[in-house]
Amino acid sequence: MGSQAHLDKMQLRQNYRNLWHTDLMRTIQNDPPYCCLSLWCGPCVSYMLRKRALYNDMSRYVCCAGYMPCSGRCGESRCPEFCLATEVLLCFGNSVASTRFLLQDEFNIQTTQCDNCIIGFMFCLQQIACIFSLVAMIVGSEELSEASQILSCLSDMVYCSVCACMQTQHKIEMDKRDGKFGPQPAMAVPAAQQMSRIDQPYPPTVGYPPPAYGQPQYPPPQPAGYPPAPGYPPAGYPPAGYPPSGYPPAGYPPAGYQR
Repeated sequence: MGSQAHLDKMQLRQNYRNLWHTDLMRTIQNDPPYCCLSLWCGPCVSYMLRKRALYNDMSRYVCCAGYMPCSGRCGESRCPEFCLATEVLLCFGNSVASTRFLLQDEFNIQTTQCDNCIIGFMFCLQQIACIFSLVAMIVGSEELSEASQILSCLSDMVYCSVCACMQTQHKIEMDKRDGKFGPQPAMAVPAAQQMSRIDQPYPPTVGYPPPAYGQPQYPPPQPAGYPPAPGYPPAGYPPAGYPPSGYPPAGYPPAGYQR
């Protein structure tokens, strides 16, 4: 049941519509200092990001964010800080991936094709390096052994670089969540509004287009029981001689006309 639930969640994750605030290719450009910090102090950054992803509420902590078979069976409730420190030190890759899944499920974020290619290349390079190491061990060839060491070193470099970029991506996404940049969240304080005062004859036209050039700005009609606004209607209105004499004409409307 647990494996099927994880498979269903992975399938559901493919239907997410939101995107990361920045992809893996632009994390170095968007936040170079944090990317360097993630490269040289990966476990420490993973610890801080997981705690931040939980809104600093360690009572919600579960090993590997509940995505691994060991989740909930390691006594996390008794000492969550120690369990998280153990996770980021002994299972660094899983800790980074678990934080990523946690953010994706919270904000319905999908992984772009470019990010998938980068992560897939990292995994393939690790598998190729492992296969070369096994073949070199079995055959005993110095050339294969040297090639396997080069591949292992290259795969480790790619692994550390991708993990650093992923953690920077998570940090930028949580910066967006916490309102440190970008559009304000839905619960932000509304902007100041202009209100009418008692000494004003009518409310200001806030949010409405100004009158066209040359067009007089008439105040709105006053409710029943209120005196007319000062200066309204303007002097000389209606004009003298209106309506004209003899209007309506005699015999209008005709007899028998009903409205």
